[in-house]
Amino acid sequence: MAQQGQAINLGDLELPQLIEVRKQLEEELSHLSNSFAQLKSAQAKFRACMENVAEVKPQNKDKTILVPLTNSLYVPGKLADVDNVIVDVGTGYYVKKPRAQAIKHYESKVEYIGSNVSALQETIQKKQDNLNILLTVLQSKLQSQAAAKDAK
Repeated sequence: MAQQGQAINLGDLELPQLIEVRKQLEEELSHLSNSFAQLKSAQAKFRACMENVAEVKPQNKDKTILVPLTNSLYVPGKLADVDNVIVDVGTGYYVKKPRAQAIKHYESKVEYIGSNVSALQETIQKKQDNLNILLTVLQSKLQSQAAAKDAK
């Protein structure tokens, strides 16, 4: 069990301290799980962008399409330039790129997020293991306390 870089022997902690550590671990796990879900969502969005760029092809030139203005508002439009697409590169900036470069851009984003997801998944697993160990120690201390009360 580690707390701020120091190893702690859980057996040496009193019951209130164990409960506080459990609470802290549960909060950390909740935060990490939320971050994990957000990364997976972002990864899915970039994959969808790759699929959308793949649909911009010469045979679709001048076809009527629905252009998203917001998540729920679409307007009809025609596909005029099938060689280039507009890519959101972050913080409100858009860049015109050839389709191949746009796909490479989104592939690199998906790959980068994938490596972060893997690292985060390992961290979540370690925290979960720590929480399980803590719960085992907490349960044994509670049982010891109950046995001591019964003995009196």
